[in-house]
Amino acid sequence: MKTEIVSDPTDFRRRAAPLLADEARHNLILGILGTLISAPDVYPERRLFLVTDESGPQCAAVMTPPYNLILADTPDPKALSVLIEALLVEDLEMPGVIGNQPTIDRFVGEWRRITGGRADLQMEQGVFVLTEVSGIVGGPGMPRPGEPADQRLLEQWMRTFIAEALPDEPFEEERQQRAIARRLSGEGPNAYWLWEDDGEVVSWSGHGNPTGRGIRIGPVYTPRALRGRGYATALVAAQSQWLLDNGYEYCFLYTDLANPTSNAIYERIGYRKIAESAVYGLGAPNKPESAPIG
Repeated sequence: MKTEIVSDPTDFRRRAAPLLADEARHNLILGILGTLISAPDVYPERRLFLVTDESGPQCAAVMTPPYNLILADTPDPKALSVLIEALLVEDLEMPGVIGNQPTIDRFVGEWRRITGGRADLQMEQGVFVLTEVSGIVGGPGMPRPGEPADQRLLEQWMRTFIAEALPDEPFEEERQQRAIARRLSGEGPNAYWLWEDDGEVVSWSGHGNPTGRGIRIGPVYTPRALRGRGYATALVAAQSQWLLDNGYEYCFLYTDLANPTSNAIYERIGYRKIAESAVYGLGAPNKPESAPIG
């Protein structure tokens, strides 16, 4: 086996297609690849790793620094070992890794064995898919699309959301400001939806990174003082229905499995868990002398 670093995301997606055939399980990596193809300026840095042998692709991974490495499902731990050796030669600043079970556990086991470095569990996640919204009555109010005038509010909420839900994820002020402005501009498939009650914005949800037939929901956030009133439930249900009505076959989202309340809410809307995923932070490794890179 050898690891290739592929420069063209379209070529990478084509060659990795046998590994990414399950669109729901791979909605995260497929969504990132779609963005790299359609809007390459969103992620100015990228690394696309493909482990192959004579029979074809055996492992695929994508990284858009400074964010975590994303793994495709990989049944053969040997391919993960080859990938890790190539990652070490590249000498990337790699904060962590995300992938579905059981691939993520196999990667972590190989990482610890090869490098002697740490791999610390940060979050266990559920991967959910929806094809039909259940009949649900949400909280009082109405949804509306986000607008440029919402920029400042959503910048504040994004800071709070990341600090609360993703404390290990890097927060870059300028990058987040640009990303929010892009979604609020109304250009492209990525957007934000807001829920208003009596003229006040009380909840926020995004969607973006389409995968082909589906699109991912997130982030979803309601300020602490306004939780428990059904706002996020109503917002995500309305947003998901709108996406289905406008041509998508699936909506995807990730949940924190340690939060049974949010998981139950999404299941009431009609989402069903199709995989479990995990995020690990990676410690400093001992680097090998060489690795097979094509």
